[in-house]
Amino acid sequence: MEQENKVIKDRLSALRAVMAKEGIDYYMMPTSDFHNSEYSADFFKVREYFCGFDGSNGTLVVSQEEAGMWTDGRYFIQAENQMKGTGVKLYKMLEPGVPTISEYLKANMKEGQTLGFDGRVISTSIGEDLEKKLSAKKVSLKIDKDLAEEVWTDRPTLPCHDMYVLSDELCGKSFKEKLAVVREKMNEYGTTFHLLSKLDDIMWLTNLRGNDVECNPVALSYAVITADEFLLFAQPDEVTDEVKSYCDKVGITLKDYHELFSYIEGTSFTGDVLFDKRNTNFLTFKTLSKKTKEAAVSLKNEKDPTELLKACKNETELRNIREVYLRDSAKLTEFIYWVKNNVGKIPMTEYSAAMKLDSMRAALPGFIELSFPTISAYKANAAMAHYEATEDNCSEIKPEGMLLVDSGGTYMGGTTDVTRTIVVGHISDEIKRNYTATVMGMLRLAKANFLEGCTGKNVDILARQPLWNLGIDYQHGTGHGIGYVLNVHEGPQNIRWRFTPGQNEAPLMPGMIVSDEPGVYIQDEYGIRIENIVEVVKRGNGRYGQFLGFDHLTYVPIDLEAIDTSIMDSSDIKALNDYHAEVYRRISPLIQITYIREWLKEATRSI
Repeated sequence: MEQENKVIKDRLSALRAVMAKEGIDYYMMPTSDFHNSEYSADFFKVREYFCGFDGSNGTLVVSQEEAGMWTDGRYFIQAENQMKGTGVKLYKMLEPGVPTISEYLKANMKEGQTLGFDGRVISTSIGEDLEKKLSAKKVSLKIDKDLAEEVWTDRPTLPCHDMYVLSDELCGKSFKEKLAVVREKMNEYGTTFHLLSKLDDIMWLTNLRGNDVECNPVALSYAVITADEFLLFAQPDEVTDEVKSYCDKVGITLKDYHELFSYIEGTSFTGDVLFDKRNTNFLTFKTLSKKTKEAAVSLKNEKDPTELLKACKNETELRNIREVYLRDSAKLTEFIYWVKNNVGKIPMTEYSAAMKLDSMRAALPGFIELSFPTISAYKANAAMAHYEATEDNCSEIKPEGMLLVDSGGTYMGGTTDVTRTIVVGHISDEIKRNYTATVMGMLRLAKANFLEGCTGKNVDILARQPLWNLGIDYQHGTGHGIGYVLNVHEGPQNIRWRFTPGQNEAPLMPGMIVSDEPGVYIQDEYGIRIENIVEVVKRGNGRYGQFLGFDHLTYVPIDLEAIDTSIMDSSDIKALNDYHAEVYRRISPLIQITYIREWLKEATRSI
């Protein structure tokens, strides 16, 4: 019999009492901060507090009778484990027969009932969708209450850390140069006022950085751009003397972070307003909507101009990124050597291995922080795509099977992300077959030639085909964009095969960098993922137009102990040999220890 989780059940009871007092029938809690950031600071972990699931994506819906939690395929196993005994039902997103949240609410809410949520942590797109779909039932929305305030008595405070300035030399372009381009786009849209809510876009545009979101060097902030003003809303305690001096020098007017709503309320709009629904919370949108309607001006929903500008790296950014990736690749290679040569000889757990790699990375020049918490997953734990070991909950690594390590760092000069699955002992022929097919997919995608205008959807099959041929798939995207001294996940580019209504679709363009990470996950047995980061580059240009391709940024050996050449075409074998020749050529000069360099030569030999 499943053991009851009394802590979570008591919290849900307390929440339901507050809901009843506030006249709220259903209450929704996503995984988000006020800016729809991917990672949420502890202050925002309301969904986790009320259901126990701590994955990076999930939404909890609570009524008086039941509670449901929606998450994606990366987290099905983890969510089931963490929510045992809570009474919360898991809804597996995109699985056959599983309703979306709006479908569930439409089916279950009675006419005239009230749906509540904190409108600052719900995106405009989601808020409008709910408003539209529930209108037939005359459901009202209550969006100005954070009910956790009354229940979560020992809640952490809002994050507040010092901001800092990146030099124009490091960024390749000054704030003023970037701002001029944004204002040109505002003019094209016919707008005179632009609200920017996305944290990494604000940081990229201003050449500022912060430390308010785990593993993302960003500061909680909003920006308002007009024809002659740039307002930055930030927490006053985060503004150092250096930041204040820089802002004065470049023409950034500083305002208190908490004053945004009163500023909007007090503004007399004389022209159309530009905003991006995807990145603006619902309460801000509703406030802007009311004010623009009163002023008889339009509220224009367009993609933030900064998004594409940020995604297509400039030459300075690319030059620095290439160098950072080589140093990072060399360090990960040294870690792989350490694992292979110490497993079974010294005490080693998933957690201690992660700590070892983290400390090695931290010693590299210009290191700022990890770009995400290191995933170190042994054997069956690697079947959970985003498993995270802790000191109190981790497996011992023994000289058998495989260890999957997905890791990265943010440095002065770039942000990295790389995954390798390392053989630490005997593995089966089945594992070798699936590992080899994963490597084949990664290298086939990296060798792609495609016409300008193609999106990630056009090339995704190159990575999946070797696995699809075996009747295997992986339940995550193949690729995501990566920031420059910024977030490890950024858009608009991505590589995935599935069409999802409303999903962001963007052509791959020169200067973009994107991950290439197929995998295999067999529940309760093992997991494999091989991830390289690649740069979109120009290839030939002729009568059929401009062709593009990818150049590797990651140069880390593939584990030849897991390669089964019998399932590889000659072109796949050549691709692996060519890649390994480049790995040795590029990173061996960065490895100072002779015996590790000799091991690398053997690890990258032709097969």
